[in-house]
Amino acid sequence: MQIVYSPTTSSASLSLLRAARLGFSSSLSRATANSLVSSSHSSSPSLIKYRSLSSFPSFRSVRPWSHGGDWRSPLSLRAQIRSAAPVIERFQRKVATMASENPFKGIFTSLPKPGGGEFGKYYSLPDLNDPRIDKLPYSIKILLESAIRNCDNYQVTKADVEKIIDWENSSPKQVEIPFKTARVLLQDFTGVPAVVDLACMRDAMNRLGGDSNKINPLVPVDLVIDHSVQVDVARHVNAVQANMELEFQRNKERFAFLKWGSTAFHNMLVVPPGSGIVHQVNLEYLGRVVFNTDGILYPDSVVGTDSHTTMIDGLGVAGWGVGGIEAEAAMLGQPISMVLPGVVGFKLSGKLHNGVTATDLVLTVTQMLRKHGVVGKFVEFYGQGMAELSLADRATIANMSPEYGATMGFFPVDHVTLQYLKLTGRSDETVAMIEAYLRANKMFVDYNEPQLERVYSSYLVLDLESVEPCVSGPKRPHDRVPLKDMKADWHSCLDNKVGFKGFGVPKEEQEKVTKFSFHGQQAELKHGSVVIAAITSCTNTSNPSVMLGAGLVAKKACELGLEVKPWIKTSLAPGSGVVTKYLLQSGLDKYLNQQGFSIVGYGCTTCIGNSGDLDESVGSAISDNDIIAAAVLSGNRNFEGRVHPLTRANYLASPPLVVAYALAGTVNIDFEKEPIGTGKDGKSIYFRDIWPSNEEIAEVVQSCVLPNMFKSTYEAITKGNPMWNSLSVPSASLYAWDPNSTYIHEPPYFKDMTMHPPGPHGVKDAYCLLNFGDSITTDHISPAGSIHKDSPTAKYLLDRGVDRKDFNSYGSRRGNDEVMARGTFANIRIVNKFLNGEVGPKTIHIPTGEKLSVFDAAMRYKAAGEATIVLAGAEYGSGSSRDWAAKGPMLLGVKAVISKSFERIHRSNLVGMGIIPLCFKPGQDADTLGLTGHERFTIDLPSKVSEIRPGQDVVVTTDTGKSFTCTLRFDTEVELAYFDHGGILPYVIRNLIKQ
Repeated sequence: MQIVYSPTTSSASLSLLRAARLGFSSSLSRATANSLVSSSHSSSPSLIKYRSLSSFPSFRSVRPWSHGGDWRSPLSLRAQIRSAAPVIERFQRKVATMASENPFKGIFTSLPKPGGGEFGKYYSLPDLNDPRIDKLPYSIKILLESAIRNCDNYQVTKADVEKIIDWENSSPKQVEIPFKTARVLLQDFTGVPAVVDLACMRDAMNRLGGDSNKINPLVPVDLVIDHSVQVDVARHVNAVQANMELEFQRNKERFAFLKWGSTAFHNMLVVPPGSGIVHQVNLEYLGRVVFNTDGILYPDSVVGTDSHTTMIDGLGVAGWGVGGIEAEAAMLGQPISMVLPGVVGFKLSGKLHNGVTATDLVLTVTQMLRKHGVVGKFVEFYGQGMAELSLADRATIANMSPEYGATMGFFPVDHVTLQYLKLTGRSDETVAMIEAYLRANKMFVDYNEPQLERVYSSYLVLDLESVEPCVSGPKRPHDRVPLKDMKADWHSCLDNKVGFKGFGVPKEEQEKVTKFSFHGQQAELKHGSVVIAAITSCTNTSNPSVMLGAGLVAKKACELGLEVKPWIKTSLAPGSGVVTKYLLQSGLDKYLNQQGFSIVGYGCTTCIGNSGDLDESVGSAISDNDIIAAAVLSGNRNFEGRVHPLTRANYLASPPLVVAYALAGTVNIDFEKEPIGTGKDGKSIYFRDIWPSNEEIAEVVQSCVLPNMFKSTYEAITKGNPMWNSLSVPSASLYAWDPNSTYIHEPPYFKDMTMHPPGPHGVKDAYCLLNFGDSITTDHISPAGSIHKDSPTAKYLLDRGVDRKDFNSYGSRRGNDEVMARGTFANIRIVNKFLNGEVGPKTIHIPTGEKLSVFDAAMRYKAAGEATIVLAGAEYGSGSSRDWAAKGPMLLGVKAVISKSFERIHRSNLVGMGIIPLCFKPGQDADTLGLTGHERFTIDLPSKVSEIRPGQDVVVTTDTGKSFTCTLRFDTEVELAYFDHGGILPYVIRNLIKQ
């Protein structure tokens, strides 16, 4: 049955459409699922688990790390193929069946090798002979190929394929398409709750009489443990080992749970702690660019539960962040329902000036795209300026897609991509296959040939020569400040009233000096003093130019006699072991160590708030004297309260600038006019004296970043480490929940679930739990950092015998719903309008007027049977793709969020948890409508899902007589089906049982 969606489809037709489109999987997929064969063999105690083979169209790789060479595998490929032979035979029969059933079987063709034979078979887009395809953006072609390859007229229909081919006309109409990703990427903060959900879904399947073994990933899942390491020990030669030991002490239970998951679930690879940052590992190791699965070729694509999954877009792989619950559905074979996006064409020309870094470029691009407005869109980069950007530079720009609001920041594959693949150890044969496939399918950009003009939804142009050195801050990534204006901007921030660009410090207090003793040494702090300087984050540590640039700055400073003050907490957290190898090769590591930038671990650290404690003397000096202390980090997020509770000013900067600001000791400096310090000969040393030229950096990169470094690093990854390898885990397929665990707890999502969907719900006489302004981030809603000693979470942990020193972080305890519910809206910097300027995680319980913690107020409402809503401004839910920012409010009893606008992933997460997202009409918000939040709110929705339309108007009424119209932000028919079922996971369970 073929059904074409149009906005004017009748409700009867919509019901028919749902029946046809919302089935969980086709008969073919069911047959495939029933014949899954998994390997119980483990190559070593370390790694974890080989994936079993699956069938077309969502292939499984024999080896998830396979790029054509044997160096990535601790077993020979030959042995694996021999053991998998019976599976492959069945697989090949299924491929033949699928090819005959696919409506596009006529374009399923062979890709010949130049010397004879074939690379494999593929679906050829040129063979469709449709001129519209030639004009499509490269990023849209990846969606098209996936739709064609997966077309079964059930999950993916010919009508879906036509929508994508006709992108130029259909995209402005906000049409819905299904997308089946090639793989899923997780990190441990989001991976633990995902595996908890999967384990809980198995239990629910059992209770409802289904087969719990149906809860298994059907696409490859890679989980990299990188979010748990904290900077407890810094400025020490043994910091890496010390921090890893503390990481394992704190997280042993979590790590054992993940190791259990890697054996209990098929098709799941876990990369152990200490290996690197998920996105750098993805770029250097996991990314395929083109899959070759048993002779079937198709583009790599990935969705990840970290918003910076977009970093892989720099490699020409379509990847973006999704909510954890959406990723879980994708693992289980559910197509991702998405609105066919518009694509902004971003043309680059010229060349970066000497001394300008990729970080300066990405902060400039971020500001431009924020201003242009790209939420829910793809951005595709093109133009002659592309030749001037290394792959690492491209990955830096792609990485910050969430900060400029785009779903993707995509760089099509060209010769620069192929060079990077070779550099990082992919074999020549694999690279030849990638190039041949992409050229044959017209998905390769060759700037030596005339370029066909592509059609884009809108256009931007940037001359790289116009980019200047800059930082961003003090509270948001898109608040760019040119370096030459930094001192003036800092003073205006001190003057301005409290806000994104203001601290409201009275003039007479702006120059105050706080003196204190640091381990017997006299020290002082002022407003703007740097107390944290961190070279951190996937955004920059994957880029050899800026990392070696930082080393050169440190070297020049050492030679001139400059030294970073000892009370500044300095750290270096590379995204992979490759960074350590090229720093050692260059000899620059010793200068970084001398300036305090010793390696502290291989993970995200300071960028996600795992900055560790400041020295007690420094912390007291800040707190007791109300100092506006600064952190400078090479990260991608600097929201207030994220980096460290005591650093109210947080600036994003390139790694070389991090070192420069650490040397200066303050952000209150004009680098062009003021000296950074005094050298050993008594002369003033200026910024220009320590800043390396582009030529100096390029020379070190050329001689010190070598292919064998990548090979040896990733061979070691597959062997794990002694602490990981010694973890013993049970072999049972169902998890044995420990009711006393404060890390892993069985969540209540499916407790009362039946086979009958609960149906849609409105909201009647709800109280407002919180009343927010603009830019409430997921860090505000569900913080990942430290647990405050006076919080409801602290009380919960203390009551269960957990010492304060063992609280760990919210991020590390995301496997426990009791902790996370208490940690919802627990950010110490959150601003709730109910509190009239007071900052912190409190609210007013409207019926009594009492000021309570948000958790306590929510529990009081729930105990009284009262529903609650949240009022918010623009950009609600911006920041990390944090599913707990939706799960937490759901557990608190929040039924709806009414805002001016939502961040893309967070809105999807709210839908996935059954919370109603509503948007005020343009020009309206709570203030313009005269809403105080003390009203009671009623949201009328039909009781039948067939009577609800995506994006329809909904009237909200209050008990004060005011009413207003909102837009219902269920954006697709599939999202309405999730709402009907009470969320995406109950929907998946019911459909799996029905198979």
